Amino acid sequence: MPRIAFTPQLRRFTETPEIDTPAATLRQALEAAFEVNPRLRGYVLDDQGHLRPNVVVFIDGRRSADRIALADSLQPHSQVHVLQALSGG
Repeated sequence: MPRIAFTPQLRRFTETPEIDTPAATLRQALEAAFEVNPRLRGYVLDDQGHLRPNVVVFIDGRRSADRIALADSLQPHSQVHVLQALSGG
């Protein structure tokens, strides 16, 4: 089953569960995580349900191509990592 994990920076704001899900797409995997912790949605998605500009997702080490529909396919053993971009100087 695909596994979804979130960046440690998000733990400062809300619980970030690592979960295994039978999801076939990135959107389905994210929805499974949001079922565990609904507050997480607002940190990852904007009001239109798209990835926030400061969030990037890697699936099996490759950057997600679809920031809008989140329709990237997942394989049975995919590893999904949701990261927040950091800035500073």
